Amino acid sequence: MMIGCLFIHGFTGSPYEVQPLADYLQEQTDWKIAVPVLPGHGETLSLKKIACTEWLDCAEAALIELLEECDHVYVVGFSMGGLIAAYLTARYPVKKLVMLSAAAKYLNPAQVKEDVKDMMKDLREKKLHENELFLRYREKLLVTPPSAARQFQKVVGLARPSLKKINIPVFIAQGTADGIVPVKSAPYIYRRLSSAERHLYYSQDAKHLICHTGNTEELFKKVFTFLSG
Repeated sequence: MMIGCLFIHGFTGSPYEVQPLADYLQEQTDWKIAVPVLPGHGETLSLKKIACTEWLDCAEAALIELLEECDHVYVVGFSMGGLIAAYLTARYPVKKLVMLSAAAKYLNPAQVKEDVKDMMKDLREKKLHENELFLRYREKLLVTPPSAARQFQKVVGLARPSLKKINIPVFIAQGTADGIVPVKSAPYIYRRLSSAERHLYYSQDAKHLICHTGNTEELFKKVFTFLSG
């Protein structure tokens, strides 16, 4: 039986965000893995004049391709990609859904404050170039147009009503030290699903990039067990 697995990255992101988990599943299985780059995204951002429908269309096209080629298809979405994944899952015969750091709610002020304190400490100690969070988000803060942020908010608005239409098995993972998505986003999603089988997992000390921080080995094993079970 041919199994396909679609990964959808986050807002202002790239496949980098989910690549460690995609690579892990590729090593463990013979599944067909797809990790498309959403329009305007990638390592160099070009988000001006990009509409959220272009992101949805891109992910939808990748999903349709897998559905045509595979017997079963799983979808894994990170951050905004988690909401796009939910939106598509409510409309297509997806077998299982994984939502990582899914942005049903966004910006966690308390954790942002902690991250900024870390950055200021590194700045004082002249180590800011070593601060992983600063390096990844410096360019994003400089080049993300306000219009793109509004398109992100439109995705959230489109996807939230889809949650109650989902009745397949769902695995939700959330980092406890996420500075972008509040931890309460995960139970918010959990409560709104219609799925009989749904799992909520908190990755201790993981930041927003949940596939790169915290106990990734435990997270990857849990996702693999869920999808292959």
